[in-house]
Amino acid sequence: MRSALLFIGFTTLLYVSCAQPDASPPEVRARATADAGPIERTTTSARPRIVFLGDSLTAGYGLAKEESVPSLIQARLHANGYRYEVINAGVSGDTSAGGLSRLDWSLEGDVRILVIELGGNDGLRGLPVAGLKRNLTEIITRAQSRGIRVVLTGMEAPPNFGAAYTNEFRQVYRDLADAHDVTFMAFYLDGVAGIPSLNIADGMHPNAEGSQVIAGAMWRTLEPLLEKSAGAARSAVK
Repeated sequence: MRSALLFIGFTTLLYVSCAQPDASPPEVRARATADAGPIERTTTSARPRIVFLGDSLTAGYGLAKEESVPSLIQARLHANGYRYEVINAGVSGDTSAGGLSRLDWSLEGDVRILVIELGGNDGLRGLPVAGLKRNLTEIITRAQSRGIRVVLTGMEAPPNFGAAYTNEFRQVYRDLADAHDVTFMAFYLDGVAGIPSLNIADGMHPNAEGSQVIAGAMWRTLEPLLEKSAGAARSAVK
């Protein structure tokens, strides 16, 4: 809860400069175009896949490629003997509608797990909560119809649009997790949001150390699913 409140305070201060769709620097926007695939796509691997569908927090804005959360998860998988391929389908500035629009080609290949990290930009722009819920519902149900396990990560909205909006926004994730029986990570930025030492200069995106914190929480969320879906062996990395 403390992290969520700190996140709200920081996003309030940064709302004007960061809420617009084209707020990302050109080098970040160039990593994905409207008709291109996810940032990380391969077509030759026969390994089962874990896809991270998200925005700049997934893409690794401000970080080296190997410092993004999906890359850190890939490293942990390898160290623990799991033969999964991680696909980073993060696009900076993306909304839940944007994630839905590229879902089909994000799920190419033998996808076993889909991690959904979307909605932060919906909240920053004050987009209708009903639309957020509709888009996330469609992503979840379409993935589950393919037999894909879903991990849904929660997000917080800034208070600019009032307490009712903020509360309704937060509740969408909890309601969807219950309704669709998905694995739920209540707040993607828990333990990182609002802590200057764990974020880059904009105060909104994790730095390398903050990314490690998120990856640790994500690993604890993902590992039980890996045991069930792949039966891979454990090792000492935690």
